Amino acid sequence: MKIRIPVEADRLDQALDAFPDSFLNLDPDAQRVSLAIYRLLARAEPVPLAAIAAEAGVSTARIEELLDGWSGVYRDAEGRVVGYWGLTPSEMDHRLDGGGHTVYAWCAWDALFIPALLGQIVEVTSKSPNMGTSIRLTVTPEGAESADGQKVYVSFLEPPDEEKLAEDVIGSFCHYVFFFPSLEEAQAWTAAHPGTYLLTLNEAFELGRRKNARQYANL
Repeated sequence: MKIRIPVEADRLDQALDAFPDSFLNLDPDAQRVSLAIYRLLARAEPVPLAAIAAEAGVSTARIEELLDGWSGVYRDAEGRVVGYWGLTPSEMDHRLDGGGHTVYAWCAWDALFIPALLGQIVEVTSKSPNMGTSIRLTVTPEGAESADGQKVYVSFLEPPDEEKLAEDVIGSFCHYVFFFPSLEEAQAWTAAHPGTYLLTLNEAFELGRRKNARQYANL
């Protein structure tokens, strides 16, 4: 088991509190639907509403109501969910291999908190945005570590306001959250991108653990 190193509580709590309440505070129905979507999408296929209803024990009418009110949800022409708050079967920069399937995360942080929601050990493959340096991680529900012995850093961005997140969560937030294999490379990138800052791999994982605990407090 990966043992988490204690991190600075105030810094992470402040980072988490910057997210909109609508993102963090889900009622019991919404929590069940959200987890169901993640776990079904992890099978690397579009997810019909009927499958979500069966998995979550929530009516399709209630699911439609929730999806219509949520940002960060992408659906195809048939109404199936093909992307949801950090996870998609479509190829993106952060590859997740686990449970016999390959899916993709929208940003580095997604790759750290989603494995715990899936209850899986996930092998993450990514690249730094400036040098294209390969980063490989093993992420479990208990922690994350580099597969290559690198000291990995994660760029982070204080979330924009709720309206901007709703309009384009990937462009306004995810495109600023990456893995880096060294402090020097990470600092060079954040220096060129105002508003970003760095977390250690351990801090970014712990921030995701706290987010999960708050979002799914009733499950």
